Amino acid sequence: MQPNFPNGEYLLTDKVSYRFREPKRGEVIVFEAPQSEGDEFIKRIIGLPGELVSIKEGSIFINEKKLNEGYLASGAVTLSGNFFKEAEEIVVPEELYFVLGDNRLHSSDSRAWGFVPKDKITGRAWVIYWPVAKAGPVQEVNYSF
Repeated sequence: MQPNFPNGEYLLTDKVSYRFREPKRGEVIVFEAPQSEGDEFIKRIIGLPGELVSIKEGSIFINEKKLNEGYLASGAVTLSGNFFKEAEEIVVPEELYFVLGDNRLHSSDSRAWGFVPKDKITGRAWVIYWPVAKAGPVQEVNYSF
């Protein structure tokens, strides 16, 4: 999840919130890795159930509106993958989420293997506790279109 969550950084995961509310766009979640039993991934929720998602010219569109992703590195682009093709429009099915890593050129995410089922989400990234210099709550993202 470079540049926002570098390798070697340690996080506490909130495993309770999603029992009482639905995951939100922009939240960084921890979930069971697809095709890799026992491993977990950390990715950012981009598309919510029922939303139309597409990738066009290096950007993400939600319900045909370009998503402003100010947390990405300058000049970062979002390319298509094996599951999600350029200019293809897909409605996120109920109980599923479209997730992406922040390091878009080197991330295994929904573009490659599809949606994340809600029942595979183990929690949300909540607090950074290591390194101490970066300790504190994981910042929430306010999206604009």
